[in-house]
Amino acid sequence: MDTSKHNLSKLFDQLGLASDEKSIEAFIAHHSPLSREIALQDAPFWSEGQSQFLEEGLEDDSDWAEVIDELNALMRH
Repeated sequence: MDTSKHNLSKLFDQLGLASDEKSIEAFIAHHSPLSREIALQDAPFWSEGQSQFLEEGLEDDSDWAEVIDELNALMRH
């Protein structure tokens, strides 16, 4: 069982995206601001697998939920 604390870098790893700080900042800058009408997991830039991972993480209130919420907040600014 993975008991390490999840952060944005680990979330981006899990999503199969570049996970260094500059890449995360560039991703957020490129895709923000995300409209309030669109749920994070429904954004058009995710693959089906990425979208499913985000949706399940939130629905199941998994240990990923907090960092997914953080990404959601960052994408809205």
